[in-house]
Amino acid sequence: MEASKAFAAIALAAVACDGTLGRDEAKALRGLLEHRTPYADLTDLAIAELFDSLLAALRQGGLEALVTAAVPVLNTEQRETALAVAAQLVHSDRVVQASEQVFLQSLAVQLALPGGKAGQILAAIEALNRDSLSS
Repeated sequence: MEASKAFAAIALAAVACDGTLGRDEAKALRGLLEHRTPYADLTDLAIAELFDSLLAALRQGGLEALVTAAVPVLNTEQRETALAVAAQLVHSDRVVQASEQVFLQSLAVQLALPGGKAGQILAAIEALNRDSLSS
């Protein structure tokens, strides 16, 4: 697996970790990737083929296998960004399910970021998505 596919695999796992892959989540996934290198340069067909292959791997091996295959491919900086993107995707519908929280914590451990970086990333994304002005 190459880094671009591994990065997309983690993002896909984030939107699928609650057992559903809804239209809003798919749209958020596409939106978070479409302006990033190398996805911005891919045709719609190439993006569709990428996600078809990732969905097939997800169906065949499950969520854990998809993430386990992806993590070792990414360098530290890519792992940091992958965690931030995954957290943003989990928070995209404003409701974080228990299964999604468990997924993010497990992903943080698997990514093995140095110096408490994973906790900082998760806290920052949570603060960014908090509806702090609601009454």
